[in-house]
Amino acid sequence: MMAPSKLQGSVRNISDTARWVAYFRAQETLRPDGLFRDPFAERLAGESGSGMAKSLTDGTKHQWAWATRTYLFDEFIDREVQEGANLVVNLAAGLDARPYRMNLPGSLRWVEIDLPEILSYKAEILVNDRPRCAIERVALDLTDLPKRRMFFEELNRQSSQVLVVAEGLLLYFDAGQVASLARDLAACAHFMSWIIDLTSPGQLRLMQRTMGKQLGEAGAEFKFAPAEGADFFVPYGWEPKDVQGLLKTAARFNRPPRELLSLLPEPAGPPGNYPWSGVCLLGKRLLAQS
Repeated sequence: MMAPSKLQGSVRNISDTARWVAYFRAQETLRPDGLFRDPFAERLAGESGSGMAKSLTDGTKHQWAWATRTYLFDEFIDREVQEGANLVVNLAAGLDARPYRMNLPGSLRWVEIDLPEILSYKAEILVNDRPRCAIERVALDLTDLPKRRMFFEELNRQSSQVLVVAEGLLLYFDAGQVASLARDLAACAHFMSWIIDLTSPGQLRLMQRTMGKQLGEAGAEFKFAPAEGADFFVPYGWEPKDVQGLLKTAARFNRPPRELLSLLPEPAGPPGNYPWSGVCLLGKRLLAQS
């Protein structure tokens, strides 16, 4: 049997990465100049989150990037809710605590989708905490296509303006799986916007050479990095509305290491071999009427 200390520092499966990400949110919250405040992150990460960050190759090196990603998702979510989204569907929600920490209207409905184990763990940790909006947790394997499509159709019938959030999900899918998910979401008439994080092929190769090896052994292999960038989604019913690079955004707050600032400015088109990661707000592609 594995010793407890080693288990706390290992990644057993893809759901465990949520504890690692929560650790970075907790670290950002401790900063006096933090980009956001997540008072729940430390409890959610637990000792295992800290152990994973310290055991993975370069596991704590890019804290600035994780914090920036969270900041950008917060900004896009806030914008879309202010513009009328009345249902947020959080795919692979992990240990996200936004319904508890963001200034959200009480009338907003927030649905979290993930595997049973991680949802049960989060519900137990947050059992005595009160969310800002109505929250539901649904155990669903997103690779189960019939159940996924049925559930999306049900949500589509129940709401008039849906925002989909997929933070830290698509990287673990292959291009075919991402295209299938994009089509299924676009098929729902009331699913109007979708926030994702995206990585360039150049950045993917860097990640695969470091922490990617260890995560791959735990079934959390890095896969998706389209050469087209956000334009990958256009044939499947979505188009980029706003794309923000992590490095460029972090530079506004004097966050990234000095050596990385030489990579600015970012390329104007698809990043290709350039080491780029960012957050993209996609909008439903409206076809011209004939």
